[in-house]
Amino acid sequence: MTSTWVGSRGTIQDSAGFNASKDAEALKKAMEGLGTDETTVIEILTGRSNAQRQLIAAEYKSYTGKELKDALKEETSGDFGHVLCALVTPPAEFDAEEVNRAVRGIGTNEMTLIEIAASRTSKQIRETAQVYYTIYRKILSEDVGWDTSGDTKRTFLALLDAKRDENPQAHEEVAKRDAQLLYSAGEKRWGTDETKFIEILSTSSFAQLKLTFQEYQKLSGHRMEDTVLNETSGDFAQLLLAVVKCANNAPAFFAEKLNKAIKGPGTDEITVTRILVSRSEIDLLDIRHEYKNLFGESLYSAISSDSSGDYRRTLLKIIGGDD
Repeated sequence: MTSTWVGSRGTIQDSAGFNASKDAEALKKAMEGLGTDETTVIEILTGRSNAQRQLIAAEYKSYTGKELKDALKEETSGDFGHVLCALVTPPAEFDAEEVNRAVRGIGTNEMTLIEIAASRTSKQIRETAQVYYTIYRKILSEDVGWDTSGDTKRTFLALLDAKRDENPQAHEEVAKRDAQLLYSAGEKRWGTDETKFIEILSTSSFAQLKLTFQEYQKLSGHRMEDTVLNETSGDFAQLLLAVVKCANNAPAFFAEKLNKAIKGPGTDEITVTRILVSRSEIDLLDIRHEYKNLFGESLYSAISSDSSGDYRRTLLKIIGGDD
């Protein structure tokens, strides 16, 4: 069964000649006694696919009676510890943890919720919701709903309903019709018919949306991004904008988010870790390409100058090369 979390443009793939028990043995040795052999831990965890890491974790547990994730938490700390734990977590579980972290506590981290809700496929959202319930005994969409309101909440719930069409084929007549509907719901009228925007942006396939936005521009003379910013505001605008960007060019959306996380005041390591780990087997090669394209510097060099120590070594291994 092919994983919904693996694409063809990742920087990390299955390692040839993989041997789970040999890797588990090496990790056990690297974390035994005084001090940890970080180099071995980094080499193994960044050199295997997530599916292979799950097999290593199972072997590790049968050797030591301990979860690999718990061992890593004990032996490492800070951002380095966080990225290693992220690497050994199955993707749907990792997303579930990130959503939970975003809704827990005081205030909500809307940006994390927006990134996940806007960029994941319906299948990925369904898997994450299942795991979320298993871990937290709560319904993911309800937790997000409690923490948001108004049109933002309605859009989140529509996206988390996971009804997006996954068909890679786009139809011109549908694009023309939807472009007209969006135009009538937005620029053409006084006030915006948010329901129409939410419905189209949360159910059409990304391929279909991309074509719809092209038709929309022919019709209105405006890019969809600009219309969203003119017609809506706040988190609602940010959420719709993220969907538009993901439909048009998901790797560029992630490249922009990475740049903001790296270049903003203080680095947002949690976002950097989440994007690099979650896209490492899907489209990180394309994200690297878009990063260089948009910012004139390679992602490798941006991360290199902005992080340090074992955390930096791990991120650079995940990125997999300089452009």
